Amino acid sequence: MLADFLIPIHREGWRFIGIFAGATLVAALFIGPLFWPLFLLSLWCVYFFRDPPRLTPQREGLFVAPADGLVREVGPAVPPPELGLGSAPLMRVSTFLSVFDVHINRIPVDAAVEVVAYHPGKFLSAADNKASDENERMAVSLRLPDGRTAAVVQIAGLVARRIVCQLKPGQRVRAGERYGLIRFGSRTDLYLPDGVQPLVYPGQRMIGGETVIGDAATADAAPRPAVEL
Repeated sequence: MLADFLIPIHREGWRFIGIFAGATLVAALFIGPLFWPLFLLSLWCVYFFRDPPRLTPQREGLFVAPADGLVREVGPAVPPPELGLGSAPLMRVSTFLSVFDVHINRIPVDAAVEVVAYHPGKFLSAADNKASDENERMAVSLRLPDGRTAAVVQIAGLVARRIVCQLKPGQRVRAGERYGLIRFGSRTDLYLPDGVQPLVYPGQRMIGGETVIGDAATADAAPRPAVEL
């Protein structure tokens, strides 16, 4: 029963939790009025870096959400140029992560990592659709077993100043595996392969590693119009 209440913490979070906890202790000893604000910040830091287990649907060709959050935009878009995927638009699902969402990023589909490319940029609000093109990002292209290519992009936000990506070219990955995170507030874009249509809509809430976004086994080449929240 205890395991139902004790959610694991991502290792990236322990340093920040330690800093806030130390500041809270100092406030308790010497600066009483700051104790409660710092205590609440410490609790929020623990909450932010939570890393709950997820049950990923197990079937070849399923694309699952790479992040928790709210779908902001669904529609065709050109993948980041640093991935070398050409100028043809692919269907993109953009998910906004608030500071209250789980920020662990997960692999969307069984694949092999082809390219991992960092691109410097601005720090616009991740809720702004311009963030996909203008903000700092880490883009990854994934080669599926059938030879098609997908891409997932971690995008920094207004407060985010750190993108963690643990992938390397040539690495084989499985859907639902953890591969990084962004702190604190961000956006994650998933570019589906040509012919795979998204099964989600703006305003829908994603559960990283669990929510099915697309299905390559039922690919339909008919394009959908872009839809924004």
